[in-house]
Amino acid sequence: MLLMTEGMQPRLFGLDFQLIADSCLMIVAIFVLFLFMSYFLWNPARKYLDARKKHIQDSLDAAAADEKKAAELREEYEAKMKTADAEAEKVLADAHKRGIANEKQIVGRAREEAQRIVDHASKEAELEKQKVADDVKKEMVVLASMIAGKVVSASIDTTVQDKLVEDALKEIGDSTWQN
Repeated sequence: MLLMTEGMQPRLFGLDFQLIADSCLMIVAIFVLFLFMSYFLWNPARKYLDARKKHIQDSLDAAAADEKKAAELREEYEAKMKTADAEAEKVLADAHKRGIANEKQIVGRAREEAQRIVDHASKEAELEKQKVADDVKKEMVVLASMIAGKVVSASIDTTVQDKLVEDALKEIGDSTWQN
């Protein structure tokens, strides 16, 4: 639509004061509407997005801190495991050393006890041998007395009797009397 006014050239649309005022009013209205929407819609949405962004960042930071702490705990755990392995080896070595020492001590006591038993048995055998020797001596004295009694009963004089006793003792042996 072409408008024409007197003395003017044809225009595509009519630019008059009303159109400019309506356009300015519409621009102001759009600006006010923009401010209104910005204040009531976009600011809360922006705040929500900022809060969400902060929450996500905090979660990421917490996850990174937890991961770092887990890595530290893992390293600490591995160090403790190495220490525990070393301590276990040390305890086993100490137990082995104590076992060997106990074994040596027990074997030593057993040897001492065996030696004591052998010594005691030797003493007992020596005493028994001495007792048998004493019994033999007593038996010889009894035999000598019997011989002397028979000789006396046959009316032999004392010199002959003494000679017979000495001969019997010589036959048995002087060493027997000294044991």
